[in-house]
Amino acid sequence: MVKPEDIQTGALQHTIMSNILVQKEPPKVLVLAAFAALYIIWGSTYLANLFALKSIPPFLMAGIRFFTAGFILLCYRLLNGDTSPTLPAIAKSSFSGVMMLFLGTGAVIWAEQYLPSGLTAIIVATVPLWFVIMDKREWKMYFSNKGVIIGLLIGFMGVLLLFAGRDSGNFFSNKMHLHSALILLGGSMCWAAGSLYSKYKPVAASTAIKAAIQMMAAGIASLLFAFITKEQNQVEWQHISWASINAMVYLILMGSLVGYISYIWLLSVRPPSLVGTYAYVNPVVAVFLGWLIVNEKISTQQVIALCIILFGVLLVNFSKPAIVKGK
Repeated sequence: MVKPEDIQTGALQHTIMSNILVQKEPPKVLVLAAFAALYIIWGSTYLANLFALKSIPPFLMAGIRFFTAGFILLCYRLLNGDTSPTLPAIAKSSFSGVMMLFLGTGAVIWAEQYLPSGLTAIIVATVPLWFVIMDKREWKMYFSNKGVIIGLLIGFMGVLLLFAGRDSGNFFSNKMHLHSALILLGGSMCWAAGSLYSKYKPVAASTAIKAAIQMMAAGIASLLFAFITKEQNQVEWQHISWASINAMVYLILMGSLVGYISYIWLLSVRPPSLVGTYAYVNPVVAVFLGWLIVNEKISTQQVIALCIILFGVLLVNFSKPAIVKGK
């Protein structure tokens, strides 16, 4: 609940985030808000990444983003009473963070240098399928629930329809494009594997502390890789554009602090295949923002695809009560 003193000090956002981070039996409104963060905010990060990459190399950008967000969150929670994590908790959280953010999101950021955003979104949209394939503990539930499987397949077909006929024809004739697509596919698998590890290997730390460690570990790994590949030599620091700076701020505050915390929290209260449906909605958001910001046209085909994607997501959400219950 929102405390009077929070209202008086205008700390409504702090209260909402605190509730998300500590609530064990969350009210539906918080679940919906967290899903909205994944669906809408993460959908907008494709565009934000493109702006950031205009003057900042990919892993240097990812390292700054993840480490800054993680450090801010860690300091904030420790100052507000969270206990310091144990070494085992740091180790487990760091491993899942490197898998999800350094290898998973890092692959997306790197691939956006070479792949069209549409094709990138299609490959990332395989994440819910990897969840089902890798989540052995839930195979009995998944494969006995036709609604879940059908919903996932419908959602993926909708994403394919959304970008069918776009600029991806003859795309794989370029070896760099093919390599990028394969790296992105591997990154999507790593994201799913890291997410499942985070869910099934609990640590003695709050959700906020776990998320902070994951982001900081991924940030350190990204910065090390950036310096090994000498990305810092590619940067003209005095010429970094305001568009890139603003995009970085957005990615840190919204993409990482709000979006990623919501994702980690949802993994603890909802099945991974359900949480992973963000990958189907994100491309829709990306297309809409392209129309809104850069005046891209939305075709009848895209509208139909949008409806198919949303139908698939709704089918997954409402297939049997068991699919919407957390462990």
